[in-house]
Amino acid sequence: MTRSVALITGASRGIGRAISLALAPTHDLVVVARDESQLDETATLCRNVGAKVQSIVLDVTDANAVQSALSGLVVDVLVNNAGVAVMRPFLEMTAEEWHRMVDVNVNALYHVTKALLPGMVARGRGHVCTIGSIAGRNSFVGGTAYTGTKNFVMGFSESLMLEVRDAGVAVSVVMPGSVDTDLFPPGTDRTWMLEPKDVGDAVAFVVNSPAHMLVHRIEVRPLSPKRARE
Repeated sequence: MTRSVALITGASRGIGRAISLALAPTHDLVVVARDESQLDETATLCRNVGAKVQSIVLDVTDANAVQSALSGLVVDVLVNNAGVAVMRPFLEMTAEEWHRMVDVNVNALYHVTKALLPGMVARGRGHVCTIGSIAGRNSFVGGTAYTGTKNFVMGFSESLMLEVRDAGVAVSVVMPGSVDTDLFPPGTDRTWMLEPKDVGDAVAFVVNSPAHMLVHRIEVRPLSPKRARE
């Protein structure tokens, strides 16, 4: 039996690796990231649980490189996971930091989705799942750029869903709360946070839902910042 193919961006570590591992039992994979050695580790882990894996070393902010590497690939599920975050008050944020977040969190959605979505529409099936954040509807000091990009993810995903659902393509957004990754500075108490696997499991639930059912938006939070994970 032919397995569906899922492409995951930012797959070299953290949440992207966890998503890849969560989908590996049911999908063959195309894993995408900039770090070749870490991407190879992800590919090996996923092959060990039965997936066929293709690795693509790629900067998803490079429009020409994305088009060259991804256009024409037959992909059933796209997980737009690549993202960066700089938590800094607006008056302290550099233009480089601002544009980097917009390039990765916003512009790369256009480049990657535009390369793969036409094939999904032509085949009459597919699923685009983007990793957002509860920051997409919650504001905090130091989040001017980050929350702005995650608000964009929500608007982008809902608009795209309305555009392509009649063509048989589903569009979803998964919105985690705080996740135990290297995003946080050393010394941060991360014992209460979600684990990357929790986000991976949420993505697997969304994309493995029945074809007639769309889970468009799902929010996954730690139970409480006052309670450590068991």
